[in-house]
Amino acid sequence: MDIPGELIPIVLFIMMGITAIGYPIARAIARKVDREALPPKIPLELTGRLERMEQAIDSIAVEVERISEGQRFTTKLLSERPLGAPQQLPPRQP
Repeated sequence: MDIPGELIPIVLFIMMGITAIGYPIARAIARKVDREALPPKIPLELTGRLERMEQAIDSIAVEVERISEGQRFTTKLLSERPLGAPQQLPPRQP
């Protein structure tokens, strides 16, 4: 297969033009994709508010755990009590 000699410079100049135009376009597209991939900037006031909400949720979780522990204790006491036992309170110790 013979390639004509005048075709080589024509292809060379066409490829140089495509490279000169395509390279900046490819870089611009790559920069745009990189910018979109960055995590969004969260405003400082929103960050503080989220931290306060997290602290409030943590304190609620602690209180719920405390309540459930009390309920487990009460359930255990009621299940261990004999069925025929009188409903009297033990005498107080001074």
